[in-house]
Amino acid sequence: MYESFYGLTSKPFQLNPDPSFYYASKQHRRAMAYLEYGLNQNEGFIVVTGEIGAGKTTIVRGLLNDLDSDKVVAAQLVSTQLDAEDTLRMVAAAFGVGGKNVGKSELLLALEAFLVEVTGQGKRCLLIVDEAQNLTPRAVEELRMLSNFQFGTQALLQSFLIGQPEFRKVMQSPQMKQLRQRVIAACHIGPMAQDETQAYIEHRLKCAGAQGSPHFDAGAFEAIFEASGGIPRRINAHCDRLLLSGFLAGRSDFTRTDVEEVARELKEETQSQSVITSNSPGEGGESAAHPQLTESGILDIDLSRLDLDASTAERASRAIAELKSGQAEQRMIRIERSIVRLERSNAAVLSLIQQLVDALRVKP
Repeated sequence: MYESFYGLTSKPFQLNPDPSFYYASKQHRRAMAYLEYGLNQNEGFIVVTGEIGAGKTTIVRGLLNDLDSDKVVAAQLVSTQLDAEDTLRMVAAAFGVGGKNVGKSELLLALEAFLVEVTGQGKRCLLIVDEAQNLTPRAVEELRMLSNFQFGTQALLQSFLIGQPEFRKVMQSPQMKQLRQRVIAACHIGPMAQDETQAYIEHRLKCAGAQGSPHFDAGAFEAIFEASGGIPRRINAHCDRLLLSGFLAGRSDFTRTDVEEVARELKEETQSQSVITSNSPGEGGESAAHPQLTESGILDIDLSRLDLDASTAERASRAIAELKSGQAEQRMIRIERSIVRLERSNAAVLSLIQQLVDALRVKP
């Protein structure tokens, strides 16, 4: 809602990935080069990892936008917290291959027939798997088996595996040896440096039509880098709130003090989303006998105190481990949703205020 105040043609710091705002930092250029190289090989796996909000999806979408749709048929798989067979069905569905009520063998035959048909048309099939760190070893093995499909000497399917840093550890596990042999290119996207953070902000403002307003002084740029750690999505969150606060105050020049105030607000809001709950000790002072919540809201259960058979205990331990591994991601998602909700609320209030002002102006 503040775009007209600053003379902008669009919102410069939205949280959703937008290839039109792509900024080619040193690490992003390197990642793009790896992706282009791997894609030109027309086989195997390409692995892209990075922190939450580092720009992984933006890079991949930018690359896809440059692909010729007459030559490449791309499908994306986002929900990866599935077992192996469900993952296979999701892949088939992403390519439009029906397999809801058929067995695994029939599903594989149908998928292979589709891939052969596309290849026969002179096209390629590309599968993009997001949140790859959530894949189970069996699901990864199913994806690897799909890479065995060939038409003559030509591979029928190439896959992008996009995930958070922990996926690098998954890739190094012994059971991933065969998959590693199929990886054509792999890259990791880290945070941007301070000078790149400033260039990133200036680039997005320029893409949004900025003509000198808003203006950030050197201290403001430095404070944004410190608050965001050089992560693009965090930079966007801080800058978006900064512009909103400037709009409300009727100001377009920002200093370190302004950024630090916004950073404190965001920190307080996110902390209010994380209520730490703990159970009091039971009889005899043995609180470990009761399930407790960690700071991220994940149940911390002492399975040894529960009457479970070995198989059930193993499955429960694995499930709890998976929950804990995803707690950082879920916390960031809650933060982003909180920011979006607050932004929408502010926008609604501003719209109401504007309507009241307009109504007062037309009165004699």
